[in-house]
Amino acid sequence: MTLTLTLRETPVAPVDAGVLRPDRLAGLSRAEIERLELRHGNRPARVAELFEVSGDGEEEVHVEAHARLRHLGAGMTSGRLVVSAGAGERAAAHGGGRPDPSTSVGAWCGARMQGGELVLEGDAGDFAGAGMRGGRVTIRGSAGRRLGGELAGARMRGGEILVHGDAGEEAGAGLRRGLIAIAGRVGPGAGVRALAGTIVALGGLGAHPGLGMRRASIVAPPPVTPPPTYALACVYRPPFLSICLRRLRAHGLPVGEEWLDGRYARWSGDRLDLGRAEILVLER
Repeated sequence: MTLTLTLRETPVAPVDAGVLRPDRLAGLSRAEIERLELRHGNRPARVAELFEVSGDGEEEVHVEAHARLRHLGAGMTSGRLVVSAGAGERAAAHGGGRPDPSTSVGAWCGARMQGGELVLEGDAGDFAGAGMRGGRVTIRGSAGRRLGGELAGARMRGGEILVHGDAGEEAGAGLRRGLIAIAGRVGPGAGVRALAGTIVALGGLGAHPGLGMRRASIVAPPPVTPPPTYALACVYRPPFLSICLRRLRAHGLPVGEEWLDGRYARWSGDRLDLGRAEILVLER
């Protein structure tokens, strides 16, 4: 039976919900889960004060989303955590283009994950997947700034982050290993100071991509303006790329045949650093 946690009412302050993860809840009875302690603003609160709990601790956990819930899935090692709108909520944009707080989650979701799968049916706040070591984060909406970015000195060293919407500035900042793929547009500064790993921006790149990159790869459609510390090396079909892109398409990202069959302009840099990074721009 799936464990489901439904908010009793809208939180009045940010909630540190890091304990609500499958590997932590597995094997616990409903009563034991209800007694676990969260942080609600500046005071402790038991799970039962904020959530209605149904089912027992299992490998799959469903949590009702809200923008004031932070650290969901942080540090997870196994299992599957699904975060979605509660019954009757509309997964739609809030007035003025702002995210609907009932379909999004706060900052640091999936931070320092080591394994398992985190699925966010709406939007994610800043630092989603920061410092990941393994596992997969799937975001059906958009993500905030520093997606998969460095967090307190901890770089993303493995795993996958798949975003079906857009991503904010400095996605993949400090990336060391792993894959970050965004179906929409990525904000300025993607891959800043990345050491290795791959960033795929299917919807295009913002300004200043790849600053200070050492060995990492960024893949994007035109137009792209590489920094002046990058130089055009060649135009070719990277052997590894079609394997990566087919995998992304299998996970539901919009990878068309032009991405698989196309040629890519390889911009090599950053020449102010090691100079072995690359920005691959699809030729059309």
